[in-house]
Amino acid sequence: MTSRLRTALGLGALAEVVVFIALGATIGWGWTILAALASSALGWVLLAKQGTKTLTELRLRAQEHRAPGTALGDAGLVAAGGFLMILPGFIGDVLGLLCLLPGTRKLPRALIARALLNRLPDRARGPVRVQSTRPAQVHPEPGAAHVPTTRVIEGTVVEGTVVDR
Repeated sequence: MTSRLRTALGLGALAEVVVFIALGATIGWGWTILAALASSALGWVLLAKQGTKTLTELRLRAQEHRAPGTALGDAGLVAAGGFLMILPGFIGDVLGLLCLLPGTRKLPRALIARALLNRLPDRARGPVRVQSTRPAQVHPEPGAAHVPTTRVIEGTVVEGTVVDR
């Protein structure tokens, strides 16, 4: 594990403990423990419901030979959200709900995509645009020998552009 990840996990665990203690001091320890158990139970229910729905969508796409698209990402987010909801802690429950509920999945998906794109080198980031020109079709005269319609241009690639020789 990298030191950044360990630091983030440690600070997250510390924040969970602080929130748990603050909530216990505010509403009482019994209610806090009951709320933690209820949120874990809600996590199990949502994980079962959304997980089944997402896996059904993935299975349907596979049977129709279609690309998984966002259904594969949704499956990962549902798994992560269910894991966060099942663990005790209220900050994790909020993050888990963001991943589990279909209407709020766009936010974590966008944040994850942005984080992954920021780690890529500039050359690997999309979209890649290629410019090309197609010469006009040459139609040979009737009775003339066949003339190839393709043209080969020799050149070298310099920083994504072609330089003619």
